[in-house]
Amino acid sequence: MKVQYRKMNETDLDSFIQMRISQLREEGAMETIDLTPALKDYYERHMADGTFVSWLAVNEDRIIGTSGMSFVEKPSYYGCPNGRIGLLSSMFTAPEYRRQGIAKELLRRVVDEARTYGCGTVQITASDMGVLLYTDFGFVKNGNFMQYKL
Repeated sequence: MKVQYRKMNETDLDSFIQMRISQLREEGAMETIDLTPALKDYYERHMADGTFVSWLAVNEDRIIGTSGMSFVEKPSYYGCPNGRIGLLSSMFTAPEYRRQGIAKELLRRVVDEARTYGCGTVQITASDMGVLLYTDFGFVKNGNFMQYKL
């Protein structure tokens, strides 16, 4: 197997979205609506303005792994003086390709994108399966993360 890595482009979007939905299902999300239109709208807008980037792992023209990084800006704080934050998402590898270093390589590439963009920090809400990957990479848990659903 020869895995190739490349940045996602608009022609990859439908496959990328299907993998994102597979990821959400695997993580136990309750499907109450069709997310496809909202995801397509988000990715098209943010790819166009440069505030979202994705690296893909491809084997024989099939996308087998995905990653995503959204770039946001908050007011400066001590942990990130420039306020630029990378929000990591869409880290997913097809089950039959796991434990081969694909996710680690995708993670390295999107973190490099965040560094190039000027981000001072990268954040993720990790699934149970992903915690080891992220801690091995150097991510540190932040027990202060909370969410309020509107």
